[in-house]
Amino acid sequence: MADRTAPNCHLRLEWVYGYRGHQCRNNLYYTAAKEIVYFVAGVGVVYNTREHKQKFYLGHNDDIISLALHPERVLVATGQVGKEPYICVWDSYTVQTVSILKDTHTHGIACLAFDLDGQCLVSVGLDSKNTICVWDWRRGKVLAAAPGHTDRIFDISWDLYQPSKLVSCGVKHIKFWSLCGNALTPKRGVFGKTGDLQTILCLACARDEVTYSGALNGDIYVWKGINLIRTVQGAHGSGIFSMNACEEGFATGGRDGCVRLWDLNFKPITVIDLRETDQGYKARGENSGGLSVRSVCWRGDHILVGTQDSEIFEVVVHDRTKPFLIMQGHCEGELWALAVHPTKPLAMTGSDDRSVRIWSLIDHALIARCNMEEPIRCAAVSTDGIHLALGMKDGSFTVLRVRDMTEVVHIKDRKEAIHELKYSPDGAHLAVGSNDNSVDIYGVVQRYKKVGECIGSTSFITHMDWSTDSKYLQTNDGNRKRLFYRMPSGKEVTNREELKLVQWSSWTCVLGPEVNGIWPKYSEINDINSVDANFNNQVLVTADDYGLVKLLRYPCVRKGAKFKKYLGHSAHITNARWSHDYQWVITIGGADHSVFQWKFVTDRKSKEALHIAPQETLGDSNSEESDSDQSDVPEMDSEIEQETHLTYRRQIYKEDLPQLKELSKEKHRAVAMKKRERAPGSGLKLHFIHGYRGYDCRNNLFYTQTGEMVYHVAAVGVVYNRQQNTQRFYMGHDDDILCLAIHPLKDYVATGQVGRDSSIHVWDTEVMTPLSVLKGFHQLGVCALDFSADGKRLASVGLDDNHTIVLWDWRKGEKLSAIRGSKDKIFVIKVNPYCPDKLITAGIKHMKFWHKTGGGLIGRKGNMGKTETMMCAVYGWTEEMVFSGTCTGDICIWRDMFLVKTVKAHDGPVFSMHALEKGFVTGGKDGIVALWDNTFERCLKTYAIKRAVLAPGSKGLLLEDNPSIRAISLGHGYILVGTKNGEILEVDKSGPITLLVQGHMEGEVWGLATHPHLPLCATVSDDKTLRIWDLSPSHCMLAVRKLKKGGRCCCFSPEGKALAVGLNDGSFLIVNADTLEDLVSFHHRKDIISDIRFSPGAGKYLAVASGDSFVDIYNVMSSKRVGVCKGSLIYITHLDWDKRGKLLQVNTGAKEQLFFEAPRGKKQTIPATEVEKIDWSTWTCVLGTSCEGIWPVVSEVTEVTAACLSNDRKVLATGDDLGYVKLFRYPVKGKYAKFKRYVAHSTHVTNVRWTHDDGLLVTVGGGDTCLMIWTHEAEGHREARHCDSEESDIESEDDGGYDSDVTRENEINYTIKALSTNMRPMTGVKPHLQLKEPSVDERQGVVRGSRPPVSRALPQPEKLQTNNVGKKKRPIEDLVLDLVFGYRGNDCRNNVHYLNEGADIIYHTASVGIVLNLTTACQSFYIEHSDDILCLTINQHPKFPNVVATGQVGDTGDMSATSPSIHVWDAMNKQTLSVLRCFHSRGVCSVSFSATGKLLLSVGLDPEHTITIWKWQEGANVASRSGHIQRIFVAEFRPDSDTQFVSVGVKHVRFWTLAGRALLSKKGMMSNIEDARMQTMLSVAFGANNLTFTGTISGDVCVWKEHILVRVVAKAHTGPVFTMYTTLRDGLIVTGGKERPSKEGGALKLWDQELKRCRAFRLETGQIIDCVRSVCRGKGKILVGTKNAEIIEVGEKNAACNILVNGHMDGPIWGVGTHPTRDVFLSAAEDGTVRLWDIPEKKMLNKVNLGHPARTVAYSPEGDMVAIGMKNGEFIILLVTSLKIWGKKRDRHSPIQDIRFSPDSRYLAVGSSESAVDFYDLTLGPQLNRINCCRDIPSFVMQMDFSADSCYVQISTGAYKRLVYEVPSGKQATEQAVIDRITWATWTSVLGDEVVGIWSRNTDKADVTCACVSHSGLNIVTGDDFGMVKLFDFPCPEKFAKHKRFLGHSAHLTNIRFTSGDRFVISAGGDDRSLFVWRCVHAPH
Repeated sequence: MADRTAPNCHLRLEWVYGYRGHQCRNNLYYTAAKEIVYFVAGVGVVYNTREHKQKFYLGHNDDIISLALHPERVLVATGQVGKEPYICVWDSYTVQTVSILKDTHTHGIACLAFDLDGQCLVSVGLDSKNTICVWDWRRGKVLAAAPGHTDRIFDISWDLYQPSKLVSCGVKHIKFWSLCGNALTPKRGVFGKTGDLQTILCLACARDEVTYSGALNGDIYVWKGINLIRTVQGAHGSGIFSMNACEEGFATGGRDGCVRLWDLNFKPITVIDLRETDQGYKARGENSGGLSVRSVCWRGDHILVGTQDSEIFEVVVHDRTKPFLIMQGHCEGELWALAVHPTKPLAMTGSDDRSVRIWSLIDHALIARCNMEEPIRCAAVSTDGIHLALGMKDGSFTVLRVRDMTEVVHIKDRKEAIHELKYSPDGAHLAVGSNDNSVDIYGVVQRYKKVGECIGSTSFITHMDWSTDSKYLQTNDGNRKRLFYRMPSGKEVTNREELKLVQWSSWTCVLGPEVNGIWPKYSEINDINSVDANFNNQVLVTADDYGLVKLLRYPCVRKGAKFKKYLGHSAHITNARWSHDYQWVITIGGADHSVFQWKFVTDRKSKEALHIAPQETLGDSNSEESDSDQSDVPEMDSEIEQETHLTYRRQIYKEDLPQLKELSKEKHRAVAMKKRERAPGSGLKLHFIHGYRGYDCRNNLFYTQTGEMVYHVAAVGVVYNRQQNTQRFYMGHDDDILCLAIHPLKDYVATGQVGRDSSIHVWDTEVMTPLSVLKGFHQLGVCALDFSADGKRLASVGLDDNHTIVLWDWRKGEKLSAIRGSKDKIFVIKVNPYCPDKLITAGIKHMKFWHKTGGGLIGRKGNMGKTETMMCAVYGWTEEMVFSGTCTGDICIWRDMFLVKTVKAHDGPVFSMHALEKGFVTGGKDGIVALWDNTFERCLKTYAIKRAVLAPGSKGLLLEDNPSIRAISLGHGYILVGTKNGEILEVDKSGPITLLVQGHMEGEVWGLATHPHLPLCATVSDDKTLRIWDLSPSHCMLAVRKLKKGGRCCCFSPEGKALAVGLNDGSFLIVNADTLEDLVSFHHRKDIISDIRFSPGAGKYLAVASGDSFVDIYNVMSSKRVGVCKGSLIYITHLDWDKRGKLLQVNTGAKEQLFFEAPRGKKQTIPATEVEKIDWSTWTCVLGTSCEGIWPVVSEVTEVTAACLSNDRKVLATGDDLGYVKLFRYPVKGKYAKFKRYVAHSTHVTNVRWTHDDGLLVTVGGGDTCLMIWTHEAEGHREARHCDSEESDIESEDDGGYDSDVTRENEINYTIKALSTNMRPMTGVKPHLQLKEPSVDERQGVVRGSRPPVSRALPQPEKLQTNNVGKKKRPIEDLVLDLVFGYRGNDCRNNVHYLNEGADIIYHTASVGIVLNLTTACQSFYIEHSDDILCLTINQHPKFPNVVATGQVGDTGDMSATSPSIHVWDAMNKQTLSVLRCFHSRGVCSVSFSATGKLLLSVGLDPEHTITIWKWQEGANVASRSGHIQRIFVAEFRPDSDTQFVSVGVKHVRFWTLAGRALLSKKGMMSNIEDARMQTMLSVAFGANNLTFTGTISGDVCVWKEHILVRVVAKAHTGPVFTMYTTLRDGLIVTGGKERPSKEGGALKLWDQELKRCRAFRLETGQIIDCVRSVCRGKGKILVGTKNAEIIEVGEKNAACNILVNGHMDGPIWGVGTHPTRDVFLSAAEDGTVRLWDIPEKKMLNKVNLGHPARTVAYSPEGDMVAIGMKNGEFIILLVTSLKIWGKKRDRHSPIQDIRFSPDSRYLAVGSSESAVDFYDLTLGPQLNRINCCRDIPSFVMQMDFSADSCYVQISTGAYKRLVYEVPSGKQATEQAVIDRITWATWTSVLGDEVVGIWSRNTDKADVTCACVSHSGLNIVTGDDFGMVKLFDFPCPEKFAKHKRFLGHSAHLTNIRFTSGDRFVISAGGDDRSLFVWRCVHAPH
């Protein structure tokens, strides 16, 4: 039998011929050591040209496609392709990995670049969004990520002169990025008129915001900022692929084969034309497509050039005509042909690039090359080395002389490709195999005449070999057939006998018994392309489609042989051959067209090499051992076998419940409206657990600092105090805990659990609270944990298929590194105590040694000869020493991954091992604990775990001697031992053993019974034991009996003397309750006995229910069966007797509730109403009306398995499949009753029972084998406790209250500006899409501009009458925001704050943050937000003065520029400190800083209402979690905490804790206060001692202590309490709400610290109802923001109110009218007011309440009258001086859209939505009779303008048409010539040829809504639906005119006007109800 281990020899990569020039750019650089770094296939190459040596980096597993050099030029970053591609940062000197960056990109990594100081790395992915990612590469952390562009990105670079700026370019774009916080914000480069929009291929950044870029057409584009300022035309003949900046200037390389050098100002220095070189490929030959430069690098006087054709040139600048070719390889197309010279160290290759090349394996150089006519597919050298035969793709073959490459013959006998040719060993014949399924034989001496043909194959020929005597040929074909032929005739050999003795001269076939082992065991895949046997050393090399080179023993007969494998080629390897003297293996890659030369190291040499230095795997591509099993692995131990098959998968995880509940809710809406049963008053508290999880977990038992013991069982972490025999519990987990590790200081513990996204909790063993929860990386479960020696790190292993390993910084909750661990199960992970960057894992058939590199880990398998399964491992006394215990009972001793020796320690597996100061302790399956010295030389002492040595103080009995030991720990002079049987023992060093805790063994526990009058209970389990437990404080197992079969039920007789036990084989026993000896037994049924009950009273009858669907009734005294209850469809689940012992109630698996009469068993039908009246002795059934409320909402996925009614009949306890124990108030009528719920059991709870006095509840768990004892606490005696229950499944049916403002805020839909649509219902074709009619001149054929200089025609009049004639007219250059009138109070809250000790206030409106100085009334603005601000907060920590955070509206949370974001900024200098892009889709609705000011909390408007905590300075997301299913209004940090915060919203309040990176929350508990119900909570404030106050929708304020409601301040306000503010200095609390002002109350109140006394303030606003939305308290002053957009300052002493800010309370603001001469203006809005604003005074002068929404307003030309148009069709004229009404009229019923006085003050034009304009003559007096109207207007009127002579009016309409009418006749003017000559008094129309240019390309959904031409007639400003103000030149008849944009408004501008003298522009907002005043900046004279 051949040896099935892997061969001892190995391969080492020695040289790689080639360079990847295709599809890659900028991938060739000089390192600091003047070596050259580049890549080919999957290998990074560092080439030293002086010594002609190569080093290799082999850390990638697929093609490398990008490379960047660190600024210090030693480190290199490379990126690869693949499904999960990663980036490696490695040292070019040692070629070792420094960091791995992974888990972000998909498809591949296209570009990489380091920043100036090398701290950050940017990468671009190949995914559809071309994601850009910025990394802190040393930590492997993503700092920021954003979608890059919709199309490919070709290059990216950091701006080396400006921090945090990047530039990327690609297909038809260039983008300029800035990095702030975690946000990458792009600005697109503007090509403008300077150059064509085209693809940019490469770029380099220079000083002063200048960027140089190379374009596809060969031009250089030069950018300043984001604008293209000039182009250098024709820099190259075609595309510029590479640009490299250095100290001297820039080098560019292009497709034209030239390299150009430029100085620092981009002036040309010189050109190097590589096309003229005599060296290199393509310099000759007709197929030359010319040489194309893909990469240039300029350093000093050397230039490196990489070409498309895999060549690298080095050019010395002063001798630039002689480029030196330093590396070349094949290019274009696949490389298939390989042959080795029979006597010399030469290899020949031929490729689809039509070249054949000869390489010297000694000099590592190309020594000859020759171009052929056709692509070459195979090659062979004749035996004498004279001829080289080449097989071509077209079916011909050519023979060349090796010496001078001259042709001997060229023969074409076939039409399809030649795949293989071979010379016979005697040199006489050449065999040629083709795609035509045949092999032709040619005679060499007869000038290659065809002498034979082999035609047995039915498919193409793949491989051939000759026999040594040249008489036979064997072939392989594509059908996997192996055939033999006689030579030279070609006759097929069918009789295999004659082949028995044939010796083959070479073996390159993939089929045949000698090479069976190259194929994996179970695969039929044809993926091995090449094989070559080395007969001398008996080794075989294979090459396959996955880029693996494998080394196997030859012959390898059995499938799935062991091998060593080597990576390097990335994709398929087409061929592999040994050199003639077996020194080297040559492999060639198909797609990567590279040639790899591997040195063959025999075992003799490799042994010597070991002693020198074991180089890291990567350097010596010392292989991984193979993946397949070995024959000589010992039988697996049964326990381990069992354990490897445990999957811990759940049908349903607890994480799924919320979604399931949501799904089920729909069904239950109706039910939910009914009043549901309240939860019971009493509660449970977990008291003691019998059980320890030993059967499938190891090393999970430790001593804590204080000498207590910590271990786990079910979902509970247990701390056991042996002195007091008490337990404390950590209840943070919600499913099985699988592993436990203790911190080196022994005060903290980490536990890992089962779960879909399983979590690890680190908790404190003293106070039992979580310090950190780690999740998000492990699926299914966590199976191993270990702390580092410094306690800062934690390593964990997941249960997913790859057994992912994660290294955490657990306090921060950050993942430091992660990697796939192994396909096989990992049992242990240990962090090296001397070096926390190293760790080991051990498990099934492996031991691995890891070290951390950035975000990844690099692992190496331990070399152990044969692979053993490791069960435990520890580090020894030095960094290198490791000891591991195997499944065969050996201890392996390792030094730095090499096995030194093994020691036999135990019979059977070594499960546990512990290192001491001196020596070790081990424990095994043999039940023996052994103490060893520190070298495992001597065993110092052994302890056998036996009953005989059990000490008297034991809390129980040993079930068997020598139980399998699963955990060992030392401390306090004892050895602590955990066994597989669930026992915990303490072994005294002198020998006696004390049993402390025990539970059932593996197998489900179902049977449970409590004693009728003693504190005892009995359990029976599938582990075949019956046990009696003491429930009194001694907590021990009193008796145990082994049974022949497992059991599922048991029951005490009424007097407690006898115990009945039902077994799984259908039999049952009755035993003595004290001794457990048999009294009687029966076996009448086949299926399991599911329930068993004595009748009450004397216990005369025994009812026995079975899985056979019968209940048998036995007479106990006579031991006879007296009755059988038949009639159930399916197995019986529960039964109960009535008090009289006459009636049985039965439940079945089909949810039937049946009744039988005893003792005969006759079936009875009893109506539901009667069932309740019957007096039942016990109630353990789960069906019937009296318990219908126990079934949960999600009852499809969970069964209620058990119930038990307390003896006082008040409380029903239930257990279910999800592991919940619940208490209900009995009887539980009506569906979905409320309950109290407790989680401790992990999977299903199988049984629950009350003790005889209801003092305790006992529960048993199925899978978790636990017996849990809960104390029952009556009402009122409960103090607020950790782990109290959740109230109920369905949100309470109380509606939570109603208030119109709250509803509006809850349902408001925030649209983002970019998606806004038309504000007005427009129809028709937009102006820029309309076809223009030719003008009169054009119609007459006169070309414009060709008029005679002196024309008889009248001169063209001015378009616009200009008011300031005489002065020189100056155009306006810019607008600057000067004033904003408005405050967002109607739907935002808590958004007004004092700054600077009350000198300034800060608030927001639209997308502008406003800081208002109270003394000067000056405003300053923060305008970086791209969309509406929704929330604002200030940082109150003195370290961060005036730091403000504002959150805005956004689109989806995909991190692009339209995502919602939070800006943190300095309120004084308006500098942005950080931008946080969030995943809160739709917007951010609340922000809050933590106590230290370093953390920021944000809440989203997304459907999950996500809560996120940020380290805002770094832009790092610390933790994120969905907050609540309904809207959260506010979330605030406690003012004294960085970890505690509270969120309030629709019907909820939650109390949150930040633990590491996890957010833990508790619902507020209402239970203690009568009739308290959960209502919608709106605001929150805080008091000392963990008090929290929440304001509700009803006006009450709830006071919470921790998470329990302790009192309610009823009606603190009469309406909703919208806002609360906690003063940090004195703790006083301000509340603001909605109420009518009265003598006593007001909407603003100031309270003491406990919210007991208050003082009310009245806001003198004159409103009927005050609605306060924001409060803040400064020194003696309170700042109030109201819904009506006022901000008021209230003095605390005198209660005086001072209104600081006014605004329109409801919008849109439609009308704006500017005064003809003064800087005042009017605004009219939907809120029914017209307001007068004064710009110089910065305030509102007056307001008029009209009682109806107003739409438009205008001043008369003299400024003495004002006309106002209303929404209801009425209009009013006021006199300005007295504000008296001069006249009013209502002739229309739909809104008045515009109203205008004619310039001569005679007419008033009124335009309405009824498609009409009415004229009124004002000279006729105030009765306002209509004198005329304009008809035939196609749609509603938008804007109107009079001509300067008052004779015409122009009207713009909703159909995108502009019409002109005569005044006052109302006749339409249609003559274009007439219209062209009109001079207009004003121009506010958005339509007309003169203003086509104001319409932009992207107005398909939204419109330009308003416009106004300046008084000078030189400019026009516009407003649009996107909220932009734009400034154009007037007129602008060209489409898409140039303009400046100004942002700040929300979506929809409604109106815009210049004030007199063009000093200001006023813009009015629709959505934001704000007025912006912009100062005009005029151009200088």
